[in-house]
Amino acid sequence: MRRQGWIAAVLAALGLWFLISIEPVLMPFFVSMVLAYLGDPLADRLEEKGLSRRLAVSLVFLLLTLIIVLSLLLVIPVLGRQIGQLIESLPAILGWVQSTVVPRVQSMTGMDLSTDFDQMRQALVDNWKETGTFAATLLAQVSKSGLALVAMVGNLALIPVVTFYLLLDWDDLVAKVRGSLPRRWEPTVVRLAGECDEVLSAFLRGQLIVMLCLGIIYAIGLTLLGVKFGLLIGLLSGLASIVPYLGVIVGISVSGLVAFFQSGEIWMLLGVAAVFGFGQFIESIVLQPKLLGDKIGLHPVAVIFAVLAGGQLFGFTGVLVALPVAAMVMVVLRYLHDRYKNSALYDADHRASNEESP
Repeated sequence: MRRQGWIAAVLAALGLWFLISIEPVLMPFFVSMVLAYLGDPLADRLEEKGLSRRLAVSLVFLLLTLIIVLSLLLVIPVLGRQIGQLIESLPAILGWVQSTVVPRVQSMTGMDLSTDFDQMRQALVDNWKETGTFAATLLAQVSKSGLALVAMVGNLALIPVVTFYLLLDWDDLVAKVRGSLPRRWEPTVVRLAGECDEVLSAFLRGQLIVMLCLGIIYAIGLTLLGVKFGLLIGLLSGLASIVPYLGVIVGISVSGLVAFFQSGEIWMLLGVAAVFGFGQFIESIVLQPKLLGDKIGLHPVAVIFAVLAGGQLFGFTGVLVALPVAAMVMVVLRYLHDRYKNSALYDADHRASNEESP
């Protein structure tokens, strides 16, 4: 048994090394797996209605394609314009902070922050310029390199193809994996897989919908309030809400600063607070209970660590896969914790006394 454990550990290490080695080509396959996982329940329901698997998958694939294309066509142009406006407004915002906010802070605290802020402002502007230059240079290099451009387009073109075939054969693949399990491990693995499926469903179908709804609420509220970059700030705040309370903290801070810089009126700050307060009310009363419940169980610190560790190991693909993998790891750790609590290693003296008592 010990030898089998060592073999399993070596195979796991080799598998991790292999995944890290092929990280540049993982992204389209991972995105396709996520899309197929999201679409499989709907395809199964259509099959129950009497449709063939191929027709059901074709309808689900068409629906996913329409949602993605419409989202890109509607949102990306507006976001692009707002990002350009933000870049143009950055020097004015920094100048306002230096001329208005810093003196007020100095008068209240007695701390002279003008020199430090001026250095920080200069460094930020310089780095912003360097970042723009780097991005332009990188884009030019990609455009000049035909091989890199072909690889990028090929990866994007792979996503719909791989998604369709994964959706088509999803149930067969799951059945083959289950049939390949050692017979004595199958009940435990199937039970853990079911718990992982519940957690992933709550995360991928639940948490992503919560983030999207919050982003829409924040974006619409800030736009109606007249806050500049309202769409950009709202959507980013919704994405940041993947970490509890981070989205509302970041969103209300940034939008409050922009609103006050824009108008200088207190009522704008109250309006920003009302928008985010309404979003939090909807999240706690409607979205969280209906879509999530207590299924994920990831601590905010664990969320931050998982995202950073995934990015360090696998780059952008690791950031995408980090939280689903962390959710599954938590299911396995809870199982191992329960096994440990019921083992002699945890409470050997109590078990021995129970065995000795008549």
